[in-house]
Amino acid sequence: MAQTQPNPTGSLFATDGKPHPLQDTLMIATLILGVVAFVSAQFDSLHLLSSWSGLIGILTGGYGQFISVTTRERFLTVIGLGAAAVGFFLGMAHGGLFGGLIGY
Repeated sequence: MAQTQPNPTGSLFATDGKPHPLQDTLMIATLILGVVAFVSAQFDSLHLLSSWSGLIGILTGGYGQFISVTTRERFLTVIGLGAAAVGFFLGMAHGGLFGGLIGY
């Protein structure tokens, strides 16, 4: 039977006590990009910012989720991913990645 150590803090955000600089950087980047995409998606004229920041946030969040180690990293990355996805989809609905830049 597998031996596990009890979690003394009992917190959802408990870590394993080791540094994870790459995972933490991707988590923070995903959160920032998600907030930027979500907030800028509320304005029709900022569809380029919301769609591009949402797309980059989805990509960084997906990779961050893939290599995450702790529950804290996964939890906050998923929140950033959700905000980035909403911002991306609303930005796409308002004009897309190249709306107004490329003429037909």
